[in-house]
Amino acid sequence: MQIDHLYRYPVKGLTAEALEAVDLSPGQALPWDRAFALAQGDAPFDPAQPAWLPKHHFMCLMRNARIATLRSTFDERSGVMTLIAPDGAMLQAHALSPAGRAQIAAWLTAFLGDEARGTPVLHHTPGHVFGDMRGQVISLINQASLHALEAAVGARRHKRRFRANIWFSGVPAWAEHDWLGQDLLVGGARLRVTRRIPRCKATEVNPITADRDADPVEELRAAFGHVDLGVYAEVLEGGRIAMGDAIELV
Repeated sequence: MQIDHLYRYPVKGLTAEALEAVDLSPGQALPWDRAFALAQGDAPFDPAQPAWLPKHHFMCLMRNARIATLRSTFDERSGVMTLIAPDGAMLQAHALSPAGRAQIAAWLTAFLGDEARGTPVLHHTPGHVFGDMRGQVISLINQASLHALEAAVGARRHKRRFRANIWFSGVPAWAEHDWLGQDLLVGGARLRVTRRIPRCKATEVNPITADRDADPVEELRAAFGHVDLGVYAEVLEGGRIAMGDAIELV
C-alpha cells in the first residue's frame, strides 16, 4: 500500500490543501488540520475551556452547501488566511490574531447571509481540533472503496466530497473495514485504526458547483449495506509521512 494523496483542511468546511509531506506527533491530528472553525452565534463553544461539539454548531457543508464555492488558503509561517468568493471578492487577514479573526468572521458571516445564526465567531484555540468526532485523529480512505462506490452508482464521486487526510491504494475495496484495533506503519509514523467513518449529508454537496446533486449515504446503504467510507486512526508514534510512502498493516 502507499499514500497517493495527502491533505489538510485548516478551516472546518473549507478548502483542502494538498501536502507533499508532514510531520505527525503522537495523539495529534495533522498540523493545522481543522485548526479554525466559524462557530454560529448560538454555539456553546468556550475557547477558555474548549470541548468537542457536533458540526451543526459550526459553519459546515452539511448545513451550508454554498461554502463549497469559497477558496481558502492558510500560511502558517505568516499566519495569513486568504478567502476568495465566487465573484472574486477577496479577504486577507491574520488568522492568529483576534483582530484578524474578527475580520474573517465578519466576511464569512456576510457570505453566509441568512444561514448565519446570531453573531458567528471564528475560533482558533491552540491544541484544539474542530474535527467531526471526539479526539484527534487522521482520516484515511482506500481509493478502491471509492471506485467500488462509483462503479455501483455508475457515476463519479469527487474525492473532495469525503475530505480525507490520506488517500491510499494497494488493497481491495473495503479491506480497511477489517483493520479496527490494528496498527499501520505509515512512512515514519505508527497509527492505530480506531473506527470506520460513517458518512453524512455533507457528502451530498458537489465540491465544484456546491449543488446537492448526489446522496452517497443512501448510495452506500443501497449498494453495500452500510454508510461508511474510510477509517479514522490515531497517531501512536510520530514521524514524517509523505506522498508515495509505504503503508504496512502490522
